[in-house]
Amino acid sequence: MFEIAFSELLVIMVVALIVIGPERLPKVARMAGNLWGRMQRYVQSVKNDIANDMAVEEAQQLHGAIGKEITAIEQATLEARQALEQEILDAQPGKPPDAPPEQNPPVKQSSDTTSKPA
Repeated sequence: MFEIAFSELLVIMVVALIVIGPERLPKVARMAGNLWGRMQRYVQSVKNDIANDMAVEEAQQLHGAIGKEITAIEQATLEARQALEQEILDAQPGKPPDAPPEQNPPVKQSSDTTSKPA
């Protein structure tokens, strides 16, 4: 992160030993380590919060897109149902005279089966 070389770190430790003193140096080092750990946990917490917020926003966008698709599918289904119902109504007997002729004409029964005595 800071790209500190070993020689630079060694100089910093010698200066800290001279300025702080050997008696208080372990306490200061422990406190610096604790602060460093807290800072890392805080940064990780902020990263997690941002990732969670982004995931929630993405889920909301996905929910909206799915809702639009569902609405479109429902509309298409309704249109298909109405078209099918109209075709069923058109195929029923008693059609208006302007209806197109049927593809398969009705089959005529022979008169032999109805005129035989029982």
